[in-house]
Order: sequence, then structure tokens, then C-alpha cells
Amino acid sequence: MRLLVVEDDAQLGEALMLGLRQLGHAVDWFRDGTRADAALGGAPYDAVVLDLGLPGGDGISWLTHWRGRGRTLPVLILTARDGVQQRIAGLDAGADDYLIKPITIDELAARLRALLRRTSGRAQSVWQHGALEYDPAAKQVRWAGHPVELTGRELALLEVLMTHPQRVLSKEHLKDKLYDWSGGEPEGNALEVHIHHLRRKLAPAVVRTVRGLGYALGSCEAEPQQAS
Repeated sequence: MRLLVVEDDAQLGEALMLGLRQLGHAVDWFRDGTRADAALGGAPYDAVVLDLGLPGGDGISWLTHWRGRGRTLPVLILTARDGVQQRIAGLDAGADDYLIKPITIDELAARLRALLRRTSGRAQSVWQHGALEYDPAAKQVRWAGHPVELTGRELALLEVLMTHPQRVLSKEHLKDKLYDWSGGEPEGNALEVHIHHLRRKLAPAVVRTVRGLGYALGSCEAEPQQAS
């Protein structure tokens, strides 16, 4: 997932950013709503982690603003405001989840995965496409029942493709999903290298090239076993 964290506390914001990155996510962190709003217009985020006590504008105000402009991506409020009426106000403003600080990174990541499952229409915790199985919680991949070791970036690419199994995704969209702004521009052929590795480790047809448009999840049928 590519995530946007909006948190004005420097220590907590950095901890959230680093913790989520260690779990394989691309994360951008901003300390105010103005810069977060600009970021939403420049990257295809999968979800927002939003604090409420922000400088220059309350988080509820920014959430209301985003929903009013038609932004439908999941927003998880993470705040110290634990009153029942405050929770109701946050959910009524358009939040998809409301968590009280402090919270562990593992629980936050689990909540975000649940949001992604709902928005992508997946009820199962393990995603399956033909012979391909992917467990986003454990970051484990199986092909025809056998475990396959992938790097963090290869896992992230596979997750993007499996999130939109019927769509052709442009190179620029895939790069935006895989890389946050902290690392600068990836090398020119980095995406193609990751796709080559997926095809080699899983199956040549697992990623389909659509000339002039980009890439899509391809055939995920295992080769039949040869009789001995």
C-alpha cells in the first residue's frame, strides 16, 4: 500500500512512517493538513492515517473537505480524543475507522489491511488468483501450493496487481504505488526488473504486458504435472 500519514507530533509521525515502511508500505508523512492536501493531488494513495489536532486546521475539517471534493479513499483517524461524541463526529464526517492512541504498528497495519479488503471487495484474508495465493498480513506468496520467496518491492508490486486484477495499470501508476517521495526517482528500468523477477520466480505469464498502456495481472494457471 501507499499510505499518507498526517501527524503533527514529530516523534510519533516518524515512528509511524518508519514502522509502516518496515512492513513493506510506501509512506509519506506530513505534519499539517495543507501539505497533506497537496500530496493527495499528486499520488495515488490507498489510505490516509489522520490525526485530528493539526496546526492550521483540525483533522475533521480536512476530512470533511476531502469528502466534499469526492475523495473516497479510506481514512483512518488516529487520535488521543477518546470521547464517544468525538468518535461519532469523526465517523459521521467520513472516517472509515477511528483508533485511540497509543497503538502498535501491527494493529494499525491490520486495520489498514481490513480497510483495503473492504474497498477492493475482498472478504478473504488470503487473496487467490488461479494458482497464485497471497497473504498480505504474513507477506507470504504461494504458487500451486508451494511457497515462493519475493523481495519487499516484488511483494508490493504483486499486491498492486492483485488489488486490481482486471485493470491495466500504467508504468507511472505502478511506480507511484511502489515508491514514496523520500527516496527520489527510481532508476529508469527498476519497474521492468521487478516484473522480470516476478515472471521468473512465479510464471512467465503472471504479469501481462499491454503494449503502449502498461501491465496487468496475467494468467495464473500452473503447468500440469508431467507423468513420470
